[in-house]
Parts: sequence; C-alpha cells; structure tokens
Amino acid sequence: MDGIVDSSADGRNLSELATELIKRDILGAAFYPGDKLLLEALSERYGIGVNPVREALNRLCSAGFVEHRHQRGFFVAGMSMDALAELVKTRIWLETKALEEAMKNATEDWEERVIVAYHRLARTQLRLGDAAGRDENEAWEARHKAFHLLLLERCGSSWLIDFCSTMMDQSVRYRNLSVSANHARRGDALPEHEAIMNAVVDRDMPAALDLLQRHYMRTFEGLRSLPL
Repeated sequence: MDGIVDSSADGRNLSELATELIKRDILGAAFYPGDKLLLEALSERYGIGVNPVREALNRLCSAGFVEHRHQRGFFVAGMSMDALAELVKTRIWLETKALEEAMKNATEDWEERVIVAYHRLARTQLRLGDAAGRDENEAWEARHKAFHLLLLERCGSSWLIDFCSTMMDQSVRYRNLSVSANHARRGDALPEHEAIMNAVVDRDMPAALDLLQRHYMRTFEGLRSLPL
C-alpha cells in the first residue's frame, strides 16, 4: 500500500491525516483532473478507514481540490486555462498587496529570514535533476512555498496570508502537471526569485512588486502548453 502513515505517531485525527495524504497526491499529480476517487481504493492506499477518507474528501471539496457529483461520487477537481488565468490574476492582486504591506513593516530579522529562505530554495533547486523523484520535488515545493509565504509574513493580515497560501497550493497542481509532462521545472525561475529577494532586502518596493508580478506572468506563459 502506497503512502501509509501511522497516525498514532503524532496523534493526529485520522480524517486530518487522510486529508493531508489525498491533498499531497492531488498536488503531486498522482491523481489527475477528473479522476474518480473511490473510497475503498483510497482506504486501502493509505491504510485508513473508509469513514475518515469520506470526511477528508468532503473537506477537500470545500477547499476546491475535489468535486462531489450527485449519485456519482468524488472526483479530482478539473483544471483549465481559464481557471489558471483567473488564479494567476487573483494571486497577483492579493500577493502584491500583501508584499507591499509586508515591506512597510520590514525588519532586519525578517529580511535575513527571506535571504535564508531563498538560499534554501536555491540549494534544493540546484539538486534537482532531470530524474528528480517525488521526495525531491516535494522538498522543492515546500521550500518554494516557504519562500513566497515569508515574503508576505509581515503584511499584518492572517486572513490574507491564508488566502494566498490556498492559492499557492492550487497553483502547485498546474506546475506539477507540467513537471509530470515535461520532466523538468522552469529553469529561469531561480534568478527571478533572487531578484525578488534582492529588491525586498534593498527595500525597493516598486521593483519588488513588479518583479513578483512578472514572475507569476512568466510562469503562466510557461504553462500555456498544458493539455487541459
């Protein structure tokens, strides 16, 4: 059985554990848009009972990763270029505002942590090869999200950070589908992250906001060839 985790190890609720595992597999493109999610198969895959799995799927419906179709069951939520375009546009709106507010509240400690987060991402990126496996890709995604969330950390709104975090997760679905199809990540993204970091540390707000917007638009352009 794939992905089984002993929930007694950290005391987490089984439905929370099932939610985490199913979401991980959706984000990692183990399940594709439109795939039917069978309760019994998921229960066997993760070694978790059917009822916690059902509760997890309902939670993931609320989060937009799973769809429930009347009398047909659960399916991985669909993906489309129109949906991606809307997602990117909304991310730019919210994350540039959050970064603007964060930079108004900048501290040396925060700037140092942004530098450290970038260097951790860079080391992970450099270790990725053409044959990078699941663990390597998940490590990259974790450090990539950590870097982008840290940029927003001092915006002063936990609501805004939560919204941005959810949109980041939704973006991962498209990015990992691209990696699955092309077997590589966008090679020019790391210099873009470095440029954003430098603008933040230099407290050059116009440059930082512009670079973040351009970064997301370049990523969007690179995903236009996805078979959606």
